[in-house]
Amino acid sequence: MKEYFHFNARLGIPLPAFKQDWDHFPRRLQHDILLYWEKIRGSIPDRIAELEHKINSKQAELNDESNFDRSCRLNSEIAELASIINDLWLWYRTHEEVTGKVHQ
Repeated sequence: MKEYFHFNARLGIPLPAFKQDWDHFPRRLQHDILLYWEKIRGSIPDRIAELEHKINSKQAELNDESNFDRSCRLNSEIAELASIINDLWLWYRTHEEVTGKVHQ
């Protein structure tokens, strides 16, 4: 199944990467792809929890940071982690809609 997914380093999970339209896959292969996607989806809440832990650590650093430049960097890192979490939630809500996620 891995050939139908591409690891997204930013999100830390594989995402659908079909080279043909969903309707061209045999029904059994569609089922197998969706089953594989469900396993990936099941890992998303753990990935989100990991990122939330990083955010909390950076916020704790930010609370004690007096250097303005370092504070700006921490804020930027926190915003990026929050953006990743948002994208992960969007993918988590994607179930059979994965069929439309061609070439992501």
